[in-house]
Amino acid sequence: MENKGGYKIQDDGTLGDVKISEEVIAIIAGLATTEVDGVAKMCGNITNELVSKLGMKSLSKGVRVNVEGKNVSIDVAVELEYGVSVTTVSNKVQEKVKTAIENMTGLTIDEVNVRVAGVALEDE
Repeated sequence: MENKGGYKIQDDGTLGDVKISEEVIAIIAGLATTEVDGVAKMCGNITNELVSKLGMKSLSKGVRVNVEGKNVSIDVAVELEYGVSVTTVSNKVQEKVKTAIENMTGLTIDEVNVRVAGVALEDE
């Protein structure tokens, strides 16, 4: 059930409701993604890039979350390190994000879409 500013993940009424914001889900996904070997960094849209340059870093940069009920789809945009296998690293990102969100929130992940937005070259 969508609520203004959050999603209800527990509503059995025993002690009260538990709500989680979309931003929290995005942060979990972003942190899980950056923990995967081969991911150089997260890539965001132009707005996120400008915000980052202004010094207001966002842990959810490059992550888009769509929640419908208890089902979630996640889109992550990443820059990979040069020389890594795109499919191997992407599969690891998908598994890590799915596991992290499901374990921490109890939401069900329908899909994790990975967009490789660039390749990080080593500084010479």
